[in-house]
Order: sequence, then C-alpha cells, then structure tokens
Amino acid sequence: MEINKKIIKELKDCLDEFNLNEIEYSYKDTKIKVSNKTNSEIISSEKSSTKINSSVVNTKKDISGNNVTSPIIGTAYLAPEPGGKKFVEVGKKIKKGDTIMIIEAMKTMNHVPSSYDGIVKEVCVSDGQPVEFGQTLIIIE
Repeated sequence: MEINKKIIKELKDCLDEFNLNEIEYSYKDTKIKVSNKTNSEIISSEKSSTKINSSVVNTKKDISGNNVTSPIIGTAYLAPEPGGKKFVEVGKKIKKGDTIMIIEAMKTMNHVPSSYDGIVKEVCVSDGQPVEFGQTLIIIE
C-alpha cells in the first residue's frame, strides 16, 4: 500500500483551519483518519487492516494531576456570558462540585462541575472551542 502524504497534509491543514479534533477520508479501498486527540496521526487501510501510528512532536509540557473531562459533546464556554468573569483560571483553588465551565449542546447550556478539590494547573480548552466526550477540560493538582 502506498501512503499519499499529500492527502494526509491536506487533512491535517483542515483540522487546524476548522479547529477539528478528527477528520476521516475514504476512497475505494483506502481509509485515512487524522486525529489531534492524542497528538498522533492514524492512517488505516480497510483492505489490509493495517494501522500506522506516527507521533507528532509534542510541544506541550507534560502536566500530571486530576483530569476533569467533558461529560458530553458540545461547545465549551469558560464564562457565564461573553466578556464575563471566567469560572476557573490557572492557580485558582476550587472545590468538588464548583462549576468549571459551560458546555452548550443542542442549544442547552450544561454546567460542568469539578470532580476534585484542588488548584487549577491548566485549562486545556479555549472559550468557544468544540469539545468531545471524555476530552480533558482542566487539570487539577
């Protein structure tokens, strides 16, 4: 199987341009899937059932702690209203149950509570960013 690097590059550019986490392209026996979820590109062929992982250089520092993940798919908002005070910021002490952000899904605003007590080490999403189920929203120390 010959890997068409041009298609992979175009798909990666689409991820960046449209702020997507994953994109998939299929043509005849070939299926290409490019994902930002785990900073890797996964290329697979249905015909040969072969998967090739090629890691992208991770420029982000590794942060350990408790991850608060998204309970639903939707759009993340860091403040209750545009221009409003953010629910959480790096260095802020929060308690279990405190709202960390709002995720809009199907025109419904869902408050996401913290699963842990602690200090916010990192906010992993930006305001207005689409999020997926299980995606890390914040990291708490």
